[in-house]
Amino acid sequence: MKKKRLERDEEKAVVSGVMAGMANYFEQDPVLFRVAAIAFLLLTGIFPGILLYLAAWWVMPKRDKNRVDYEIE
Repeated sequence: MKKKRLERDEEKAVVSGVMAGMANYFEQDPVLFRVAAIAFLLLTGIFPGILLYLAAWWVMPKRDKNRVDYEIE
């Protein structure tokens, strides 16, 4: 079983890699998360969504490019 970590993926990033990191964690397409984030921004009046995105950007660590993913048995 592969150990999962929620990390920003700056290689696939459009802004900061938050949505790409969430897509990697849930093994989905990053476009789905970006569309959901835009819908959330529009439905909540933009300000709460921006605060949550900035908080995620600040809290989520960057993906370490040198780290080797390994399997846990």
